[in-house]
Amino acid sequence: MQGKVVVVGSLNMDLIVRAPRLPRGGETLTGHDFSTAAGGKGANQAVAAARLGAQVAMIGCVGDDAYGSELRGGLLAEGIDCSAVEVAAGVPSGIASILVDDAGQNAIVIVAGGNGEMSPERVARHDALLAEADVVIAQLEVPAATVEATLARAHALGRTVILNPAPAIGPLPAHWYGLVDYLIPNESEAALLTGLPVEGPDTALLAARQLLAAGARRVLITLGRQGVLYADATRHLHLPVEPVVAVDTTAAGDTFVGGFAAGLAEGLPLEEAIALGQQAAALAVTRPGAQPSIPHRHELPA
Repeated sequence: MQGKVVVVGSLNMDLIVRAPRLPRGGETLTGHDFSTAAGGKGANQAVAAARLGAQVAMIGCVGDDAYGSELRGGLLAEGIDCSAVEVAAGVPSGIASILVDDAGQNAIVIVAGGNGEMSPERVARHDALLAEADVVIAQLEVPAATVEATLARAHALGRTVILNPAPAIGPLPAHWYGLVDYLIPNESEAALLTGLPVEGPDTALLAARQLLAAGARRVLITLGRQGVLYADATRHLHLPVEPVVAVDTTAAGDTFVGGFAAGLAEGLPLEEAIALGQQAAALAVTRPGAQPSIPHRHELPA
């Protein structure tokens, strides 16, 4: 069964530089490759959900420029409903400057551009899309007021709400937790949300319990090569992942979120939905780029 996923969030053009390692402060390195690719956490998650089996609509905002046209066109080519991807006049589209080292680790600087114009009013214009969704996904690359409005409206409509709190800069507003069905940070984001060190399943469980105590219903902390830690009020699970050789970890977390959302939307049991996201993310890190690395459902193990 193909479920419906609506993503409210960012669209960026990724400007990708590959170098032997990440530079230290004040240091100039010579890179060995440069490319551009469609990205943005919201758009990445929309593409992942679409490629992994969901019917997807994107609510977002781009600038009135060539990047904006390219970003919107890329989503349309994936079969994603872009009727709610608006164009903001007089601003550039969002960009992300991404440095990737030879070990596959990355450092990213984003400039909001059109994403910063994504207001609660823009979301409200597309309320019918939220009402039709099985799952609604939000992240933190658009203004906080817009994220809050999205969470509140999707929750009021009875939709399943996923919040990927990235990029995290500190604790979430306390009243957000009760609006979210699945909170999905990575290790560093969980540490910023809780103030606890998160370095593996054991410490992730401590962080998850703190987030549950704050009001979260269900928490999934992605741990890279160590898998995923899931916790709710009655149980917790550590779901490991098969090791792979990482080429580029950009969009790995977005691929997991999109795959997990697609699984939930089609009615998969929790552990199967998590496994779908894990399998997709594991394959994505073996490929370069953000959206170009995201696999299709047929590429995953049966």
